[in-house]
Amino acid sequence: MRALVITALVGSLSLAGCTTNPTTGERDYNKTAIGAGLGALLGAGVAKSNGDKDKAGRAAAIGAVVGAAGGYFLDQKEKKLRQQMAGTGVDVSRNPDGSIALVMPGNITFATNSASISPSFYSTLDKVASTLAEDTKTAIVVSGHTDSTGSDAINLPLSQNRANSVANYLVNKGVSSNRINAQGYGSSQPVASNATAEGKQQNRRVELSIYARQ
Repeated sequence: MRALVITALVGSLSLAGCTTNPTTGERDYNKTAIGAGLGALLGAGVAKSNGDKDKAGRAAAIGAVVGAAGGYFLDQKEKKLRQQMAGTGVDVSRNPDGSIALVMPGNITFATNSASISPSFYSTLDKVASTLAEDTKTAIVVSGHTDSTGSDAINLPLSQNRANSVANYLVNKGVSSNRINAQGYGSSQPVASNATAEGKQQNRRVELSIYARQ
């Protein structure tokens, strides 16, 4: 029964959040409307995965909310960040919970087995920090991830230290520390297969999830 309710809610969100483009005949999705509905679902304890629930919980702890007003605000932030991150290797998209997702590949962010940010990445992080520091309306969840090489005893602290390094860099550039929550997950949340070198490279990453703040 719970699955049926969730399916119905998601379906109604999709219908409410989209319109048909009269020129192309394709559907255009209104992120503000979908963000508002996703915020309601998350408030009811519904999320795509345990990872999403954890991010949402950490965001809530620092006063973040996804709603209609927040959806519009985040649309503007996403647009600016997309422009700033063009050509840097950082991917900008939206998470299932409506927050902005910045995925920073480990190969351009850190040296192997290091939690020290590569100097060549400073200018990219400076752009992110300047956008996040220009107001106090966002909360940021920083998530560190590794591939499956090695043990949890190595990967968990490495991923935590990398998340802390990015969080501390943002704080040093003017983003208030009470707006940031950093967590390392080791190899527990892969986005690709660890059976290939390419997959492992994708799994080594730091993610920023940016929420509208109450």
